[in-house]
Amino acid sequence: MSVFALSPDPLLFPQPHWAEPDGLLAVGGDLTPQRLVAAYHQGIFPWYNEDSPILWWSPDPRCVLLPRNLHVPRSLERTLRRGTFHFTFDHDFAGVIRQCAAQREASGTWLLPQMQEAYCALHGLGFAHSVEAWHQGRLVGGLYGVSLGRAFFGESMFYHMPEASKTCVVFLARALAGAGFTLLDCQQTTAHMVRFGAQEMPRKQFLHLLTQALEAPTPLQSWKDGIPHEHA
Repeated sequence: MSVFALSPDPLLFPQPHWAEPDGLLAVGGDLTPQRLVAAYHQGIFPWYNEDSPILWWSPDPRCVLLPRNLHVPRSLERTLRRGTFHFTFDHDFAGVIRQCAAQREASGTWLLPQMQEAYCALHGLGFAHSVEAWHQGRLVGGLYGVSLGRAFFGESMFYHMPEASKTCVVFLARALAGAGFTLLDCQQTTAHMVRFGAQEMPRKQFLHLLTQALEAPTPLQSWKDGIPHEHA
Protein backbone atom coordinates (compact mmCIF):
# COMPACT_ATOMS: atom_id res chain seq x y z
CA MET A 1 0.00 0.00 0.00
CA SER A 2 1.13 3.58 -0.63
CA VAL A 3 -0.19 7.12 -0.65
CA PHE A 4 -1.23 8.27 -4.12
CA ALA A 5 -0.70 11.66 -5.72
CA LEU A 6 -3.97 12.80 -7.28
CA SER A 7 -4.17 13.46 -10.99
CA PRO A 8 -5.48 16.75 -12.42
CA ASP A 9 -8.77 14.99 -13.25
CA PRO A 10 -11.07 15.91 -10.31
CA LEU A 11 -13.13 12.73 -10.76
CA LEU A 12 -10.27 10.26 -10.39
CA PHE A 13 -9.40 8.79 -6.97
CA PRO A 14 -7.56 5.61 -6.06
CA GLN A 15 -9.62 2.74 -4.68
CA PRO A 16 -10.45 3.29 -0.97
CA HIS A 17 -9.14 -0.15 0.00
CA TRP A 18 -5.68 0.96 -1.14
CA ALA A 19 -5.45 3.35 1.83
CA GLU A 20 -2.73 3.13 4.45
CA PRO A 21 -3.62 1.44 7.77
CA ASP A 22 -4.34 4.86 9.30
CA GLY A 23 -6.76 5.64 6.46
CA LEU A 24 -4.56 8.01 4.44
CA LEU A 25 -5.23 7.39 0.76
CA ALA A 26 -4.03 10.28 -1.39
CA VAL A 27 -2.34 13.65 -1.40
CA GLY A 28 -2.71 16.78 -3.52
CA GLY A 29 -5.44 17.90 -5.84
CA ASP A 30 -7.78 20.73 -4.95
CA LEU A 31 -11.07 21.42 -3.18
CA THR A 32 -13.29 22.15 -6.17
CA PRO A 33 -16.92 21.08 -5.84
CA GLN A 34 -16.39 18.45 -8.55
CA ARG A 35 -13.51 16.81 -6.68
CA LEU A 36 -15.22 16.98 -3.29
CA VAL A 37 -18.44 15.44 -4.57
CA ALA A 38 -16.48 12.70 -6.35
CA ALA A 39 -14.57 11.99 -3.14
CA TYR A 40 -17.68 11.72 -0.97
CA HIS A 41 -19.31 9.43 -3.53
CA GLN A 42 -16.44 7.02 -2.84
CA GLY A 43 -16.39 7.43 0.93
CA ILE A 44 -13.30 9.66 0.85
CA PHE A 45 -12.90 13.00 2.62
CA PRO A 46 -10.18 15.70 3.01
CA TRP A 47 -8.51 16.40 6.33
CA TYR A 48 -5.23 18.26 6.75
CA ASN A 49 -3.59 21.21 8.50
CA GLU A 50 -1.79 24.35 7.41
CA ASP A 51 1.58 22.59 7.43
CA SER A 52 0.62 19.88 4.96
CA PRO A 53 -0.77 19.53 1.43
CA ILE A 54 -4.38 18.39 1.00
CA LEU A 55 -4.72 14.87 2.40
CA TRP A 56 -7.54 12.47 1.51
CA TRP A 57 -8.75 9.73 3.86
CA SER A 58 -10.78 6.53 3.89
CA PRO A 59 -10.57 5.08 7.44
CA ASP A 60 -11.04 1.43 8.28
CA PRO A 61 -13.03 0.86 10.42
CA ARG A 62 -15.55 3.66 9.84
CA CYS A 63 -17.81 5.18 12.49
CA VAL A 64 -21.41 5.26 11.29
CA LEU A 65 -24.76 6.12 12.81
CA LEU A 66 -27.81 4.57 11.18
CA PRO A 67 -30.46 7.26 11.77
CA ARG A 68 -33.14 4.69 12.66
CA ASN A 69 -30.86 3.39 15.45
CA LEU A 70 -30.42 6.76 17.17
CA HIS A 71 -30.19 6.50 20.95
CA VAL A 72 -30.98 9.62 22.97
CA PRO A 73 -29.76 9.67 26.59
CA ARG A 74 -32.46 10.59 29.10
CA SER A 75 -30.73 13.76 30.24
CA LEU A 76 -30.54 15.01 26.68
CA GLU A 77 -34.16 14.12 26.02
CA ARG A 78 -35.13 16.24 29.02
CA THR A 79 -33.15 19.16 27.59
CA LEU A 80 -35.00 18.79 24.30
CA ARG A 81 -38.38 18.69 26.02
CA ARG A 82 -37.59 21.86 27.96
CA GLY A 83 -37.25 23.71 24.66
CA THR A 84 -33.95 25.34 25.60
CA PHE A 85 -32.96 25.58 21.95
CA HIS A 86 -34.68 26.42 18.68
CA PHE A 87 -33.32 24.44 15.73
CA THR A 88 -33.05 25.35 12.06
CA PHE A 89 -31.47 24.03 8.88
CA ASP A 90 -29.36 26.19 6.55
CA HIS A 91 -30.14 29.52 8.23
CA ASP A 92 -26.46 30.43 8.80
CA PHE A 93 -24.16 27.92 7.11
CA ALA A 94 -21.23 30.34 6.93
CA GLY A 95 -21.66 31.23 10.59
CA VAL A 96 -21.68 27.58 11.63
CA ILE A 97 -18.52 26.70 9.75
CA ARG A 98 -16.75 29.82 11.08
CA GLN A 99 -17.67 28.87 14.64
CA CYS A 100 -16.53 25.28 14.07
CA ALA A 101 -13.15 26.61 12.92
CA ALA A 102 -12.87 29.10 15.79
CA GLN A 103 -13.57 26.45 18.41
CA ARG A 104 -10.64 24.42 17.15
CA GLU A 105 -8.06 27.19 16.81
CA ALA A 106 -6.39 26.33 20.11
CA SER A 107 -5.59 22.80 18.93
CA GLY A 108 -4.66 23.79 15.38
CA THR A 109 -7.81 23.69 13.31
CA TRP A 110 -8.01 21.75 10.05
CA LEU A 111 -10.79 24.10 8.97
CA LEU A 112 -8.50 26.42 7.10
CA PRO A 113 -9.95 29.35 5.11
CA GLN A 114 -9.78 27.39 1.84
CA MET A 115 -11.70 24.53 3.47
CA GLN A 116 -14.36 26.94 4.69
CA GLU A 117 -14.64 28.47 1.22
CA ALA A 118 -14.90 25.02 -0.38
CA TYR A 119 -17.76 23.86 1.82
CA CYS A 120 -19.55 27.18 1.46
CA ALA A 121 -19.36 26.62 -2.29
CA LEU A 122 -20.86 23.14 -1.82
CA HIS A 123 -23.59 24.70 0.29
CA GLY A 124 -24.35 27.17 -2.47
CA LEU A 125 -24.77 24.26 -4.88
CA GLY A 126 -27.11 22.40 -2.52
CA PHE A 127 -24.71 19.63 -1.44
CA ALA A 128 -23.74 20.90 2.04
CA HIS A 129 -26.08 21.79 4.89
CA SER A 130 -25.99 23.12 8.42
CA VAL A 131 -27.99 22.62 11.59
CA GLU A 132 -28.23 25.59 13.95
CA ALA A 133 -29.19 25.73 17.62
CA TRP A 134 -30.46 29.12 18.77
CA HIS A 135 -31.03 30.45 22.28
CA GLN A 136 -32.75 33.81 22.71
CA GLY A 137 -31.90 34.68 19.12
CA ARG A 138 -28.20 33.83 19.43
CA LEU A 139 -26.42 31.05 17.55
CA VAL A 140 -25.10 28.81 20.34
CA GLY A 141 -24.40 25.52 18.59
CA GLY A 142 -24.37 23.84 15.24
CA LEU A 143 -22.95 21.34 12.83
CA TYR A 144 -22.52 20.97 9.09
CA GLY A 145 -21.94 18.23 6.56
CA VAL A 146 -22.46 16.96 3.03
CA SER A 147 -25.61 15.28 1.71
CA LEU A 148 -25.63 12.77 -1.16
CA GLY A 149 -28.55 10.47 -1.87
CA ARG A 150 -29.69 8.97 1.43
CA ALA A 151 -26.32 9.62 3.09
CA PHE A 152 -25.21 12.54 5.25
CA PHE A 153 -21.51 13.00 5.97
CA GLY A 154 -21.02 14.86 9.24
CA GLU A 155 -18.01 17.16 9.20
CA SER A 156 -17.74 19.30 12.33
CA MET A 157 -19.74 20.86 15.15
CA PHE A 158 -19.43 23.56 17.81
CA TYR A 159 -21.21 24.76 20.92
CA HIS A 160 -21.31 27.82 23.17
CA MET A 161 -23.85 26.38 25.62
CA PRO A 162 -23.84 22.92 27.22
CA GLU A 163 -25.71 20.33 25.14
CA ALA A 164 -26.15 22.66 22.16
CA SER A 165 -24.15 20.55 19.70
CA LYS A 166 -25.46 17.27 21.09
CA THR A 167 -29.06 18.31 20.64
CA CYS A 168 -28.20 19.35 17.07
CA VAL A 169 -27.08 15.77 16.42
CA VAL A 170 -30.40 14.45 17.72
CA PHE A 171 -32.40 17.00 15.72
CA LEU A 172 -30.46 16.08 12.57
CA ALA A 173 -30.63 12.30 13.03
CA ARG A 174 -34.38 12.38 13.65
CA ALA A 175 -34.94 14.59 10.61
CA LEU A 176 -32.76 12.32 8.46
CA ALA A 177 -34.68 9.24 9.58
CA GLY A 178 -37.97 10.98 8.80
CA ALA A 179 -36.75 11.87 5.31
CA GLY A 180 -35.66 8.32 4.51
CA PHE A 181 -31.91 8.69 5.00
CA THR A 182 -30.12 5.44 5.81
CA LEU A 183 -26.61 6.60 6.68
CA LEU A 184 -25.00 9.26 8.88
CA ASP A 185 -21.23 9.06 8.45
CA CYS A 186 -19.27 10.13 11.53
CA GLN A 187 -15.86 9.45 9.91
CA GLN A 188 -13.89 9.01 13.15
CA THR A 189 -15.00 7.08 16.22
CA THR A 190 -15.68 9.25 19.28
CA ALA A 191 -17.32 8.43 22.60
CA HIS A 192 -19.65 11.32 21.85
CA MET A 193 -21.12 9.60 18.78
CA VAL A 194 -21.05 6.09 20.22
CA ARG A 195 -23.29 7.42 22.95
CA PHE A 196 -25.89 8.16 20.26
CA GLY A 197 -25.75 4.62 18.89
CA ALA A 198 -22.97 5.05 16.32
CA GLN A 199 -20.95 1.93 15.56
CA GLU A 200 -17.68 1.03 13.97
CA MET A 201 -17.90 -1.06 10.84
CA PRO A 202 -15.36 -2.35 8.31
CA ARG A 203 -14.72 -0.06 5.36
CA LYS A 204 -16.13 -2.71 3.01
CA GLN A 205 -19.46 -2.74 4.87
CA PHE A 206 -19.59 1.04 4.99
CA LEU A 207 -18.98 1.32 1.24
CA HIS A 208 -21.73 -1.23 0.59
CA LEU A 209 -24.20 0.82 2.63
CA LEU A 210 -22.99 3.98 0.90
CA THR A 211 -23.56 2.45 -2.54
CA GLN A 212 -27.14 1.64 -1.55
CA ALA A 213 -27.67 5.14 -0.14
CA LEU A 214 -26.41 6.72 -3.36
CA GLU A 215 -29.08 4.95 -5.41
CA ALA A 216 -31.43 7.76 -4.32
CA PRO A 217 -31.30 11.19 -6.00
CA THR A 218 -29.78 14.22 -4.30
CA PRO A 219 -32.25 17.15 -4.35
CA LEU A 220 -29.98 20.17 -4.77
CA GLN A 221 -31.91 22.70 -2.73
CA SER A 222 -31.89 24.49 0.59
CA TRP A 223 -33.08 22.67 3.71
CA LYS A 224 -34.48 25.85 5.27
CA ASP A 225 -37.98 24.39 5.08
CA GLY A 226 -36.83 20.93 6.16
CA ILE A 227 -35.15 17.99 4.46
CA PRO A 228 -36.79 17.11 1.12
CA HIS A 229 -38.59 13.79 1.28
CA GLU A 230 -37.69 12.60 -2.20
CA HIS A 231 -35.40 10.19 -0.34
CA ALA A 232 -38.28 8.25 1.17
